[in-house]
Amino acid sequence: MIDTVLQTVNRCGMLQKGDAVVVALSGGADSVSLLHCLYSIKESFDLSLHAAHLHHGIRGAEADRDAQFCKILCEKYNIPFHLRHADIPKLASEQKISEELCGRQERQKLYHDLSASLHAKVATAHTASDSAETLLFHLARGTSFRGAAGIAPVRGFLIRPLIDCTREQVERYCAENALDYVTDSTNLTDDYTRNRIRHHLIPLFRELNPRFEDAARRFCDNQYLIKDYMDSRAQALIRQATENGALRADVLLAAHPAERAAALLRYCQSAQTGKEPLSLETRHLDLLCGILRHGGAVPLGRGCTAICKQGLLRVRQSQKLCRMFPVPLNGSVSFLYHRQRVDAAVYDSKNESNSLVFRNRQPGDRFTYVKRGVTKPLRKALNEKKIPDEKRGSLLLLCQGAVVLWCEGLGFSAQGEALRRSAGLSIEISRWQSKQSNFQKGLEHA
Repeated sequence: MIDTVLQTVNRCGMLQKGDAVVVALSGGADSVSLLHCLYSIKESFDLSLHAAHLHHGIRGAEADRDAQFCKILCEKYNIPFHLRHADIPKLASEQKISEELCGRQERQKLYHDLSASLHAKVATAHTASDSAETLLFHLARGTSFRGAAGIAPVRGFLIRPLIDCTREQVERYCAENALDYVTDSTNLTDDYTRNRIRHHLIPLFRELNPRFEDAARRFCDNQYLIKDYMDSRAQALIRQATENGALRADVLLAAHPAERAAALLRYCQSAQTGKEPLSLETRHLDLLCGILRHGGAVPLGRGCTAICKQGLLRVRQSQKLCRMFPVPLNGSVSFLYHRQRVDAAVYDSKNESNSLVFRNRQPGDRFTYVKRGVTKPLRKALNEKKIPDEKRGSLLLLCQGAVVLWCEGLGFSAQGEALRRSAGLSIEISRWQSKQSNFQKGLEHA
């Protein structure tokens, strides 16, 4: 198996001389064999090895046993061991997600933290058998070429040296090298979907083809090449369609359906800022194509909504707006808002009153264009400027009653321009760098 691992490492460029590598060590056969393999080639690559284990707070004494086993194993090989505890049931309940998903998120957080602090790659023990199970799992849910690509050999700082080895090879390797390992009792039940696939579907496919995992891996590799190509085409289409941070519907509709779908998926996922990416399905893509043609909105999940308006597609993420208390303009004022410093002044004494106020948008606000002399509801003026809906609630305005004198993104209105000339009204906005400031008059509230 060492030869297969070395072929995979060299083919995918996983390791370079002098790398630091953190092994994700659960104590099972896969991760123990991974640790042993990397330890065996440690001198060849001049590796600095570490191991990490997440105690999920599940399975009681069995979980304590696993953590202790990993600790003793690392002491045997003189490998630094990093143990983190997490109460997965509690966290899952608080976040309203499954314990399986929560555990994965916490493991990824541990790997990310160690990669950053140790300047290391993280090696996980995913095998060809895991990749085949993932393929079947995605096919059962209805997937595109993305899900059919299985588990990538390399993803960012994550590497998978065992990805071309089957689980049978791993168990044989453990036997040949007299490697002890622990067994997670939850892997023996059919409580999880992946376990049912492993226990029931994989054996059926092996009856059709004893080398099913190898065949599945070749299929996934081909799909990964298609995914890589389509990603490049999607990026090119996004660049072509981008206008003011949104995507032009006409450009997307003129593209090939496969490129359009890939671009929509990439754009929507990049616009979402949460830790977990959006999981878009075919129905979402069909609905997105519908609003590209006719306008409208599509809920995407995780607090995100795609909106197509005036021929432009945007993704809005629900969040608490940064609002402010009204700040009167009495002669001059300085305050912070949205990490910006605002300096404003007006010198005509008759205007030095609370009638001039910095605030956020309110119903009934009106804006008069300087050159056109046309007065419109502020909402329509923002529509014409194509300012996204999600940004409008936190825009900074200077108003006199319902009359907008100045609006962030629009500039001075006709009334504001007249006051600028007659009363020296000035408004300057600059980026505020200091983390500690006395300019706290603009009270920002989430």
